[in-house]
Amino acid sequence: MGLFLLHLMLLGHVGLSASIASVVTSFMYRFGYLALFALMLMESATLPVPSELVLPLAGLLAAGHTLNFYVALFVVVVGSLVGTLIDYAIGYYLGKEVVYKHLRLFRIHKETLDRFDAWFGRNGKAAVLVTRLIPVIRTVINFPAGFAKMDLKEFVAYSLIGIVVWDTVLMGYGYLLRSALVSDSAVIALATVGAFVVVLYIVYKAARRYMR
Repeated sequence: MGLFLLHLMLLGHVGLSASIASVVTSFMYRFGYLALFALMLMESATLPVPSELVLPLAGLLAAGHTLNFYVALFVVVVGSLVGTLIDYAIGYYLGKEVVYKHLRLFRIHKETLDRFDAWFGRNGKAAVLVTRLIPVIRTVINFPAGFAKMDLKEFVAYSLIGIVVWDTVLMGYGYLLRSALVSDSAVIALATVGAFVVVLYIVYKAARRYMR
């Protein structure tokens, strides 16, 4: 039942296929901490890996004593930061022109990157922090920060705050979800997952409207 409900979370992740969901879930169950690090690195480097699935699942595994919650949290934060720095370095050293020529490699639409570039131009450091808390599109800000050659120490500091908040909240949600699952109440479990997806969707849509 737990695995089925976790797959329902994918409804809140735009464009994610069931095959990717299955691969992500199986990878985590098999490789544990290594999978967590790799998946969060890829997600933060704008590859199609959903932290909205990975982090709650990590919390669920920690609640079941398959993983240690604090070790898992440390691993996902480090993986997120490494992936973030990869995209920042690409924007910093290769520049806007090169990145725009190869947007397909990063699976980013030109309009989306334009919007984030303008958002960073208006809000600077604050944009890096706030964007970390926006579902689905939260990693795109790495490129504009690199384009603008934002100070590395400041970029890491603001990114890390957002990363820690996001990772802790979603892992904590997964940890608490286990109590609903072990209660053997499908209604409670489905309601919990449904509320989670709705909140993510509302935050995502509100952020997209604000950034126009």
